[in-house]
Amino acid sequence: MRVRNLFGVPRRLQDAEFLRREIAARMQERLALIRLEPQRVLDAGCGAGPDMSTLQRRFPLAQVLGLDAACAMLAQARAAQNGARSSLQRALAAWLPAGLRASGLVDDLVCGDFARLPLAPNSVDLVWSNLALHWHPCPDQVFAEWRRVLRTDGLLMFSCFGPDSLKELRGVFAGLDQYAHTLPFVDMHDFGDMLVQAGFATPVMDMETITVTYDNPDKLLAEVRALGGNPLDDRRRGLIGRTAWQSLRRRLEALRGSDGRFSLTFEVIYGHAFRPVPTVTARGESIIRLDFPRRG
Repeated sequence: MRVRNLFGVPRRLQDAEFLRREIAARMQERLALIRLEPQRVLDAGCGAGPDMSTLQRRFPLAQVLGLDAACAMLAQARAAQNGARSSLQRALAAWLPAGLRASGLVDDLVCGDFARLPLAPNSVDLVWSNLALHWHPCPDQVFAEWRRVLRTDGLLMFSCFGPDSLKELRGVFAGLDQYAHTLPFVDMHDFGDMLVQAGFATPVMDMETITVTYDNPDKLLAEVRALGGNPLDDRRRGLIGRTAWQSLRRRLEALRGSDGRFSLTFEVIYGHAFRPVPTVTARGESIIRLDFPRRG
């Protein structure tokens, strides 16, 4: 519920959208290396829907679904869909017969929990999730659910922040108070273990570091807040006092580099894995496949 509320005012998240788009572009580069022709794609954590549009262009014959826990974000995605629908209708109206003109795009947006997807088993060919997984408190349950909805040989591709993300900010807040100010991001290797335990085949994990620089500490803090904020139960519930704020400013000033700018690190984890051919039935019976050579 706390995460849903944090993402309930989309305009507050705009300052960090550049980072989401950059990481989405790098995910698309990885996706281009995999041969895939999905019929149905799920964007888990779709937000306002920019990745849905990109996925639809890449897979024009696929049905692209969007799921997010924040209904306000989905409202923005729906508005963008309606705008695209109107543009499409205007373009087609000029040359299509009246009976064949577009009646509108299918509204494939659902508000829900990653770990309780309103989808049937074996119903999706690609699950895509960009910078959303670290917001869920039970990623192991999320992986199990994503595997459930994937078809055999279906692909999961995701990105999220790793433990070194915001390390400069954690250092600034260390000793300032006893509260948690950033998420405890999960290690890449732990995600790999979770994928195997969930039943995915040979997960591929990758990591890179992105450093973003800022002209002033106020802009740095604003963009960190625009990433989503702090949903932790042990977060500070009120504003810090004047003395603590002055101490925070001094600590932030220590981050200024020789070029006068402030740097912030993001460890970005990328993962992909396939749902393998099952080896046991739902009742736990082993499946033995016999491939006989063809005659003649």
